[in-house]
Amino acid sequence: MENTNTRSSGKIVQKILKCGIISWAVILTIWGLGSLAYDEYFLPSPKETLDSLKLLIQDGTLWADIAASISRVIKGWLLAIVFAVPMGLLVGNFKPVRWLVEPILSFFRFVPAIALTTLFLMWFGVGEESKIALIFYASFFPMFVNTIAGVASTDRSLVEAASCMGAKKARVFFTVVVPSAVSNIYTGIRLGLSSAIICVIAAEMLVGSDGLGYLINSSKLYYKTSWAFAGIVTLAVIGFAADRILQFIGKKKLKHYGVK
Repeated sequence: MENTNTRSSGKIVQKILKCGIISWAVILTIWGLGSLAYDEYFLPSPKETLDSLKLLIQDGTLWADIAASISRVIKGWLLAIVFAVPMGLLVGNFKPVRWLVEPILSFFRFVPAIALTTLFLMWFGVGEESKIALIFYASFFPMFVNTIAGVASTDRSLVEAASCMGAKKARVFFTVVVPSAVSNIYTGIRLGLSSAIICVIAAEMLVGSDGLGYLINSSKLYYKTSWAFAGIVTLAVIGFAADRILQFIGKKKLKHYGVK
């Protein structure tokens, strides 16, 4: 009986630890205690941040900024998927093409999107096009690289077995290579979404007139640091929720491809 109670208690403790309640309680406590030593301009408390969130929600500012940022992220991210995944499959499947592309890939993927802001502004203007182009660039490489890696890691014995059974190259590609690369493609898409969210904030902080990045950056003009914290918290919640949704879809729809 004691062992059963001990196991039940242990499971309850594990569930509490996994859900992150303790971690968040510790962070909020440290944040709250730290804010007591400073004024609202330097370090707003959790309550002051929550009050700012409520105010921004009530006047509609936060909803408008969220809509603007999400719209840009989705456009740039989906555009990157459309280009990166097919190109990655193509490059990964043909070694001569991979040999030609890899030096260029290795060069450009280490150039951060934010470093190209000035160029993109000159090429695409100060409107939506430049922001979407930056998000596309930031999202493209994680997807492209992971797709190539997925194709390259395909079990060659499976390819040879399919070929020996009379399958043509195109059939082998779509029935063996592509399914084998799905797990890596999915990982690249998740990483691309993370890069897109990071990039949209940076772009909006530099050249935006709306969006969460603009909200965070403009808070200094009004001496409202709590607005910046409100924007950061909102951004974190959106990113967390988006990644959880992708995880859920992956586990439900792509489980038989090895996605966990």
